[in-house]
Amino acid sequence: MRGADMMMWGWTMGPWMIFGGVLMLLFWAGIIGLVVWGISTLTKRSGSESKVTEKGNALNIAGERYARGEISREQFEQIKRDLS
Repeated sequence: MRGADMMMWGWTMGPWMIFGGVLMLLFWAGIIGLVVWGISTLTKRSGSESKVTEKGNALNIAGERYARGEISREQFEQIKRDLS
């Protein structure tokens, strides 16, 4: 009878142990995914996007100065070449 009890206990716990293992894998995959997403979001925000907007802003400012006559065409073209 003792063997039958152990067999029954093992049989009933098997599916629950598999479910628990899958649930644990999903939990850790979610935690790791959140960490990776957070790091990538922080590095994108402070990295390349700011450099692109700085170039765009500098070129816009140079264009406005050229339109107002504060700088010559040659100076404006030189600024465009420098920023490219």
